[in-house]
Amino acid sequence: MVRKMNINEISDTFKSIIKNTAEKLSGFKRRTYIAEITIELLGKSTRKAEREFGWGRKTVEKGMMELTTGIRCVDNYSARGNKKTEEKMPELEENMRSIVSPKSQTDPNFQTSLLYTRVTVKAVQQALIDEKGYTDEELPCENTIRNILNRLGYQLKRIQKTKPIKKIPETDAIFENVNKVNHQADEDPETLRISIDAKAKVNIGEFSRGGKSREEEPEEALDHDMNPEIKMVPFGIFEPTTDYLSIVFSTSMETSDFVVDCLELWWEENKERHANIRKLVINPDNGPHVNSHRTQFIRRMIEFADKTGLKIHLVYYPPYHSKYNPVERCWGVLEMHWNGTLLSSVDKAIRWAETMTWNSVHPAVHLIDKVYHKGVKLTKEAMKICEERIERLETLPKWDVTIEPAFG
Repeated sequence: MVRKMNINEISDTFKSIIKNTAEKLSGFKRRTYIAEITIELLGKSTRKAEREFGWGRKTVEKGMMELTTGIRCVDNYSARGNKKTEEKMPELEENMRSIVSPKSQTDPNFQTSLLYTRVTVKAVQQALIDEKGYTDEELPCENTIRNILNRLGYQLKRIQKTKPIKKIPETDAIFENVNKVNHQADEDPETLRISIDAKAKVNIGEFSRGGKSREEEPEEALDHDMNPEIKMVPFGIFEPTTDYLSIVFSTSMETSDFVVDCLELWWEENKERHANIRKLVINPDNGPHVNSHRTQFIRRMIEFADKTGLKIHLVYYPPYHSKYNPVERCWGVLEMHWNGTLLSSVDKAIRWAETMTWNSVHPAVHLIDKVYHKGVKLTKEAMKICEERIERLETLPKWDVTIEPAFG
């Protein structure tokens, strides 16, 4: 019969080796190790394990239970340690987002979903005090605020090409108007704000597009991305307050008629979800197909208002600053989702777009199979009639237009 060793028969050197070995282990392995030592050398006494090696009695007990039952306890490491500031002050994250979000723009190449902000950490800290009523003592230090901004996806500008190449004199006034109207819209339960814009045309075919994919063997693309047979125009309609995204594709061309057809399709699909909405605040980018002096666009928007019974408020972003429009951020996510995929057919491009997620939700994706024609415009007489139906903001007539629906 083999006699078990007693702890008193173990030299101090060997005890030191046992203790050091335990310190090099963690989790389940450490618990089972110290449990075996306790059973073999200490007669299952957790008190002796604590006295001789400094091991916690509860840890030793858990280890012995695991050895006896064969059931492994799962360590909840995520519940340990100090909680993030956002968890301890949940309203702080929302307040910081409301301060920074109106002042951010997207990388125009859509190679990242990060938002590049014009506001410094110190400025955010001061804005929390001035605008949100915090005291300096209540707020975390600058480094913590910087970390929160990074976790929210906001980082300081570092890509110089995101800087708008021009700035018209009205830019600051336009931004002030956009932020004011958008805030009022978000506070009104009968008003819905949407952000709209078209992405650059997408070449359909076996073209590389500069992406990468995790494959055993890389897909092969043509050595030149030239002369695609089909080009697709993606048009996005984004609801910032609900994070709902719709993407409509066309294999024709981007025109005013295409834009309004997309809006009509979106509203028909979502009007029951927005049964209480009486007014739409629409943020376009002042591009050639949607600007307020594009006669066909204004005519179609008047028809859209009359057809839906919705009051329409067109609130434009300044020229050369379209990257501040919230829908632009969605294009970055789509581009990253498409990364490394050969969009070899229209159907494949649409299927891939359907599987992207924006804030964990898949977008609604549609294809409008219709031929659009450029150059459609109204006569001066017809446009004069349209001008009587719209109201332009006196101080910003090009960038703020309201259309009341005609009833009966």
